[in-house]
Amino acid sequence: MGSLPLFPVTVVGSLPRSKPMQDALRKRQSGRMTEAEFQAVADVAVRECLNMQIAAGVDIVSDGEQRRDNFYSFVAEKVEGVRLMSLADMLEYVEDKAAFERLLNALDVPAFAIKNPVVVGKLRRARPLALDDFRFLKNLTDRAIKVALPGPYLLTRSMWVKSLSADLYPTKEALGEDVTRILREELIALRDAGCDIVQFDEPVLTEVAFAGPHATHTFMCAALSEKSSPEAELSFAVDLLNRVVEGVEGVKTALHVCRGNWSRNESVLLQGAYDPLIPYFCRMKVRQFVLEYATERAGSVEALAALPEDREIGLGVCNPRTSEIETAEFIAAKARSLLKFRPAETLYLNPDCGFGTFADRPVNTLETAAMKLRALHDAAQVLRAEHGRGA
Repeated sequence: MGSLPLFPVTVVGSLPRSKPMQDALRKRQSGRMTEAEFQAVADVAVRECLNMQIAAGVDIVSDGEQRRDNFYSFVAEKVEGVRLMSLADMLEYVEDKAAFERLLNALDVPAFAIKNPVVVGKLRRARPLALDDFRFLKNLTDRAIKVALPGPYLLTRSMWVKSLSADLYPTKEALGEDVTRILREELIALRDAGCDIVQFDEPVLTEVAFAGPHATHTFMCAALSEKSSPEAELSFAVDLLNRVVEGVEGVKTALHVCRGNWSRNESVLLQGAYDPLIPYFCRMKVRQFVLEYATERAGSVEALAALPEDREIGLGVCNPRTSEIETAEFIAAKARSLLKFRPAETLYLNPDCGFGTFADRPVNTLETAAMKLRALHDAAQVLRAEHGRGA
């Protein structure tokens, strides 16, 4: 990675897809658009997302995940042995149908609108997950680039449906072996191609920590009936992630953990501080933690004082789900509260989560995302001036 300013501004990953991009995703899934036609539309969308980020002053950019249906289901296109199913389709196959129906009824999203990758065969990385997308973006910019991938625990947890998967992978541990192998292959390929940051998304970890094994889960935990204690599940998540990143040098690895990002209704999203997760974070061999702190649901940043000093924090300081544009002073004040406990050199500024988690249901508009990212840049300028460093 080249030289970055103090308090680098970045994104978590996704940005809202344009109407032509949404249409192209639907047409490709239904076989009404060729791959070449789809990629042509996506190329335009990525260029628009990149231009917006550059204009907003983002230091580390992404492709906005424009080619993805959502932040983790896209693996079904790249990995053999995976079938993409809507939550409505999955009702026929899950073990606890009553609990699953309660989940569907409680969701602030239609059950057909969220698609989940389900294991129906032995997994094999038939195509790169994100390497081709990274190479396209790299040819467009000299800025540092972040690529987000679904984390190994999220994939292992969400893809295993007993009636469809158990003959091939009798346990989640068995599935985890192949999931970690595929993600490690992708991480190394991205490193070799010159990627600056690879971020693994594990939003499920907060749910495991807060809800426990017998609570009604969100869609991200619905496929796998959690049998273990939260402590055992979180230790399993640590082991999976460490197996992916162990010994891979030359690329910065990051972990993103939020509390859900599928609705603008904050009351349906998870609530709770990061405190129960800190001991597990300390055992993870990633360099950066990308965390959600723009809302009161996340608790105090003081919990992050316990992380090793060499770990970086991607501090969530704007809410991707609201129309209100945070002021530079609001964002800078959030950062200052963390600077009481952490070195300035370890602090990055980012939104809480992506702006377009699901292609058909972005939580905001591209115009609002641009203004929020500009506010991050303005806040970074304020903080740099306070610390004696300009842009």
